[in-house]
Amino acid sequence: MPIIDVRNLHKRYGEKVAVDDVSFSVEEGEIFGILGPNGAGKTTTVECVAGLRPVDGGAVSVLGRDPRLHRDEVRERLGVQLQEARLPDRIRVGEALRLYASFYRSPADPDQLMEMLRITDKRDTAYRKLSGGQKQRVSIALALVGRPTVAVLDELTTGLDPQARRETWDLVESVRDSGVTIVLVTHFMDEAERLCDRLALIDQGRVAALDTPAGLVDRADPEQRVTFRVPAGFDERLLTGLPEVSSAHRDGGRLRVTGRGNLLHAVTSVLAREHVLAEDLRVERSNLDDAFVALTGRSLR
Repeated sequence: MPIIDVRNLHKRYGEKVAVDDVSFSVEEGEIFGILGPNGAGKTTTVECVAGLRPVDGGAVSVLGRDPRLHRDEVRERLGVQLQEARLPDRIRVGEALRLYASFYRSPADPDQLMEMLRITDKRDTAYRKLSGGQKQRVSIALALVGRPTVAVLDELTTGLDPQARRETWDLVESVRDSGVTIVLVTHFMDEAERLCDRLALIDQGRVAALDTPAGLVDRADPEQRVTFRVPAGFDERLLTGLPEVSSAHRDGGRLRVTGRGNLLHAVTSVLAREHVLAEDLRVERSNLDDAFVALTGRSLR
């Protein structure tokens, strides 16, 4: 049984359809990503999953339970960090964790959580005095304090500087490694590619595609491109005969090779055999933004 199972989910606000026939499942132990632009329906979807909003159609199951009908059971095992969540300015970090721990029958040790998330030195610091990255660490701690089986993290790194984002990614991976299944909501391509085992691309309230990051990129453009500088006398026909190569074109002093499969290894093996030094070698391929454009006709940005 999937940890989370969403089938034909519908949610509207008046005349606006926020979620339109969304279906996906989340398996135990994975980081499942929900990727899409702002306003695509990502947050509404996970709020329905968490039982925070009633659904207008379809069904949601979390650990085999309806999150609205079995709210207390689900909340005991589901940790949530929402996009707009924040704490009172004056509450101290340790105080907040102890307060949230009191909501659960068998909570995690707040001191151990602070140590795991490297915020022990902020135990007595007021929330308003924390940096953006420190606030995100506190949010993760609050989502984990109930010892959840699955955690929903919504737009976790929005507004963080690059270093804080990378540190937060490391924390997410360590949380998954501790045995927690994660649903990660994001509109950052690099974040989704780095962290997610599988992704649902959401656009205008619908699932445009569902696959691994690599699988989605392959749908957009399975070809790779290798470019490098070669001596004037190099014969590109040495490469065009390879099964991995579909074309090779010279542009001035650079050679552009297009193909599939293990293209880089195939090309560099020939160059090594011919004792050719490939200068300024670059490998290019499509990314998730290209995949989103190909699958929806619109840019993710």
